[in-house]
Amino acid sequence: MMGISIWQLLIILLIVVMLFGTKRLRGLGNDVGSAISGFRKAVNEGESNPQALEAEKLKSQQNS
Repeated sequence: MMGISIWQLLIILLIVVMLFGTKRLRGLGNDVGSAISGFRKAVNEGESNPQALEAEKLKSQQNS
């Protein structure tokens, strides 16, 4: 099997930058970063406060 060399990766990166432009790629990177940050925050809140999660889950089940 053939692997991807560094030169092939650089050519792909160059093509992507030419197609989308640096502003759009920078915006996409910011969006992905903020989504990951929000996900980590939600996971940490869930781990630090499991009683509140259980209470909210029971409340939502009773309302259904």
